[in-house]
Formats: sequence, structure tokens, C-alpha cells
Amino acid sequence: MIIQGNIINQPYSGQFDERIYDNVSAWNSQGWTWIKFIDEDYTEWVGQFRGHPGGIAISKVLEQTIVLTSDYVFRLDSRTGDVIELEDQPQYHSLTTAPDGTFIFSDNYNIERLKNDLKTKEIIKGPIEMDMIKFFGWTDDKLRFTCDEFTNWDRHLEMELDSKDWTIKIIE
Repeated sequence: MIIQGNIINQPYSGQFDERIYDNVSAWNSQGWTWIKFIDEDYTEWVGQFRGHPGGIAISKVLEQTIVLTSDYVFRLDSRTGDVIELEDQPQYHSLTTAPDGTFIFSDNYNIERLKNDLKTKEIIKGPIEMDMIKFFGWTDDKLRFTCDEFTNWDRHLEMELDSKDWTIKIIE
């Protein structure tokens, strides 16, 4: 089972066992992302994913891994490394995993949490309309992030998403 993953530069041929994750589409970019995975037995292997790097998040609770690239969101079974589903042409630029194992995405304007599959993500409403969302990390069950107020770009805010009740508040 996958326990860790890190975006790396293209490895030398034969340096790791490799798996290629691709989808045939006329809209594919020429970019690729390489991720070095570590399994629970500390075996290292590399996944090569279509698209430029975006992020990786692992949910030990759900036993799933999500890889975000410029071309796709790949949802993998962490036990086998097999693709469960994918979403093409994603608008997301940030990805993280909540302490309860829920995957959280953001684009420039919204934060969403994965429900059952990639088609059933739920937008988490904030106290303001947001722009330029950037995740910074977790403190207990709270995700800290920054954003600008939409249409008031001089107002830069530090925000907090509480993953216990799925609310967003402004940090004063």
C-alpha cells in the first residue's frame, strides 16, 4: 500500500520500477509528472503521469491516492496503484488531505471536498467570495490558507477551514 509520494524529476531509465498513467486524448499536453511512491514495505517505484505537476495527496483512511496534473486528476487505489477514476482538464491548483482522510481541492475561487467520486465534489462556502486561494498547511483539524477577496484584490486574507464542521472563517 502506498504510504508516501513525492514529485521528482524524470529518473534515469531502469532506476526504479515504473508505471505509466496516461489517457488517450487529443487534448493531452506534452508534459509529464514523475512521482516516487513508497509502499508500506518501503519498496520504491515511480509513476509517470500525463501532464505538468500539480500535487499529490494520500488518504490512508480511504486507502486512496490522488495525483493532480495539468491534464488530469488521477484517483488511485493505494493498495494496488491502479486507477479508480480520472477527471480530464482539471481547473484545480491545490490539493491536500484532511485528518479524517477527505481529499480537498481548490481552484482560484472555490474549495471543494471529494464526496464519493470525482464527479461528486462539494463546494465549501466561505464568508466571502474568494480569489487566488493558496493552501499553507494543517494545524490539528484546521487548514490554513490565504486568498484575496474577489473584486477587492487589495484585501489579502488569512483563512481557516475547519474539517470537523466544514466551515471557513477569516483569521483576524
